[in-house]
Amino acid sequence: MAISRFLTALVFFFHVATATATASVFNVTTLAFDEGYSHLFGEGNLVRSPDGRTVRLLLNRYSGAGFISSDLYNHGFFSASIKLPSDYTAGVVVAFYTSNGDIFPKTHDELDFEFLGNIRGEKWRIQTNVYGNGSIGRGREERYILPFDPTKEAHRYSILWTATHIIFYVDHTPIREVVRSDAMGGEYPSKPMSVYATIWDGSTWATAGGAYKIKYKYAPFVAEFSDLVLRGCRVDPIQQRPSTDHCTDADAELMAADFAIMTPRKRAAMRRFRERYMIYSVCYDTLRYPNTLPDCTIVPSEQERFWESGSTKFPPRRRRSRRQGRLPSASDPTNQPDV
Repeated sequence: MAISRFLTALVFFFHVATATATASVFNVTTLAFDEGYSHLFGEGNLVRSPDGRTVRLLLNRYSGAGFISSDLYNHGFFSASIKLPSDYTAGVVVAFYTSNGDIFPKTHDELDFEFLGNIRGEKWRIQTNVYGNGSIGRGREERYILPFDPTKEAHRYSILWTATHIIFYVDHTPIREVVRSDAMGGEYPSKPMSVYATIWDGSTWATAGGAYKIKYKYAPFVAEFSDLVLRGCRVDPIQQRPSTDHCTDADAELMAADFAIMTPRKRAAMRRFRERYMIYSVCYDTLRYPNTLPDCTIVPSEQERFWESGSTKFPPRRRRSRRQGRLPSASDPTNQPDV
């Protein structure tokens, strides 16, 4: 076990030392791990790079691993470049999310990116979810596959959370927007949250409803996190709820940032992504919710692609072209509608 950890760390350090830095897709400042995060669990299963700007989380038969932000945030933009484990990964769950479940166990809020492993030859799936005020009985899941292999190189995954809307990004493409409405009431996340990253064993549900389990002969499963971003209004953990004017300036700065503004090009890119890569939406799951959730925006051309179970009628096929692996970009002038 000790030898395995040593070899993993050795390969990691070599990789980081020789890798070429990738440019950020947003105009944001990245942090070293210790500037914004601390180790949460998994003794020995969190490995830092020599410069402290990249972290690997390991899952083996003994434990998973995780880290947590040093501060609570009342709204913000939270982002990381993530490279997922390769080969057989059924049952593996990698998560990048916000939550306050440790402070408000019965009324917690949460925003999730969950990466769900698969059997060899099948793609990772990504799930986003939104919980507010303990509404775990009314999950708002959406699932997608990706137009690239997330195990070959790191890609950026970001969560924007403001008082009015939430946006999930893959690289610089928005893939989901949740707009706050009066009808949502307390189910819109509204209390300060910490930011987490974890890797753990989800064999009971993650792959084909639990039909495929983790095989630890392929361990350790390694998820790599870099380009860490924590931008928002920091809140005193003791105070928990900020005063009315405490976050005014930080919120105004957040709302004015490019990642908070949904331009026509971004909406077009989001629509194309969802048409090509979304494989489940709670908004079209009429078996589960005969009355559509209030935050759902029903798009008829999108709706006709899904069964009443919310699953797609047309599973995405691998695209074979020179452009394979590219997201429908919001900034690519060769891939834009007239606006």
